Amino acid sequence: MITVLSGGTGTPKLLQGIKEIVDTKELTIIVNTLENDYFSGVYVSADIDTVLYTMSDMINDEFWYGVKGDTFITHERLAEIGCPELLRIGDIDRATKIQKTQLMEKYGLARACEIQAKNMGIESRIIPMSEEDSEITIVSDIGELEFHDFLIKHQSEPEVLDLRFSNVAPSEGVVDAIRNSKAVIIGPSNPITSILPILSLEGVREALKDTYVIAVSPIIGSDAVSGPASKFMKALDIEVSSVGVADLYKDFLDNIVIDDKDSNLEPQLKQIINKVTITNTIMNSLGVKKNLAQIIIDSIP
Repeated sequence: MITVLSGGTGTPKLLQGIKEIVDTKELTIIVNTLENDYFSGVYVSADIDTVLYTMSDMINDEFWYGVKGDTFITHERLAEIGCPELLRIGDIDRATKIQKTQLMEKYGLARACEIQAKNMGIESRIIPMSEEDSEITIVSDIGELEFHDFLIKHQSEPEVLDLRFSNVAPSEGVVDAIRNSKAVIIGPSNPITSILPILSLEGVREALKDTYVIAVSPIIGSDAVSGPASKFMKALDIEVSSVGVADLYKDFLDNIVIDDKDSNLEPQLKQIINKVTITNTIMNSLGVKKNLAQIIIDSIP
């Protein structure tokens, strides 16, 4: 059994490769829920849905959000009648979200995800990190912002001074999945808003210390491959580099995968952890994704 800790962009790219080379029945994916919220009356769990769509080959991999080939009739009509949406939600994607909202009311989020994964033909186990509502606040140079306002309305442009997120309890099965895994892969998602919330769950760091853990750095040089991770790392006084990522995970990390361009960091990284794997981490084709996934799987003792 292999467990992957995932956010919504970098890690799903890696999952595209992983699912081509492993038995997906032996794969568990624990997904960040920190950014989940209600929009237009439906529950939006963007990271979970991105993983669902990735594992079912439905993902719009131009934006890493929503369904490929989706239409936006409802979204456009809402704007026409004076109910504009902050999020651009496609019609097929909205149906998924409506179903999840209804299932949650009856069963809770974890069971809702299990039902939807089965309906999509997904054999892997997908677990939301928590069933509880969580909040994240971005403290910026223009004031305190909710995460989606920062990301979408302000296009991640404000300077980030600090961020706060609420502590929540792990979903049932999260800690056991880690403990029972041959290895845990921390995907190249935002270390602060995607991975740190999972690591902050009660029992997770302790379980990781007893498991072989491989992390793929989302940083090349001194900037994130995509998204505002570098702004968040700077706000928390974490070095924006693969060294900063390794330091964030150092109490349980066994191996960090970094890009060829950062090979000069190997001596510094080996002062923090035992093993450093250097390869191409820019996942711009399925071939690269499969190759990176194979290198990670082959590194598991």
